[in-house]
Formats: sequence, structure tokens, C-alpha cells
Amino acid sequence: MEALIIYPENKEQMAALKAVAKALKVKTKIEKSSYNPEFVKMIEMAEKRANFKTIDPNDVWGSLRLK
Repeated sequence: MEALIIYPENKEQMAALKAVAKALKVKTKIEKSSYNPEFVKMIEMAEKRANFKTIDPNDVWGSLRLK
């Protein structure tokens, strides 16, 4: 079976999703993020701007060499 991960943006969306899951008798699991929301927003914005560097996990030190 597949799992569906949904990220509500506010309390109203969360309440609606909980109500739908309850009505459909769908098992749910709620987890709090351990990341600071401001940090998450900063990372998401950087990804949208493509303002990041991809590092090859097989050659970490080689990826960090200055060019």
C-alpha cells in the first residue's frame, strides 16, 4: 500500500484533512517537524531560485575544491 504525505498550510486545512480521514476511517499519524519553519522557508526559496550547489556523495572533498 502507498502512503500519502500532506503538508497543510494552516489550522483550517489541518482540521479539514483530519475530518476527511476520520470520515473515511483512514489511519493517520501526525508528526511535528523538528526544523525551524523559517529555516525550511529559506531552503525552499533557495531551491526555487536554484541557488544551491549539488555535492556528489561519492566525492565530497572533490566537490568542494575551488575551481
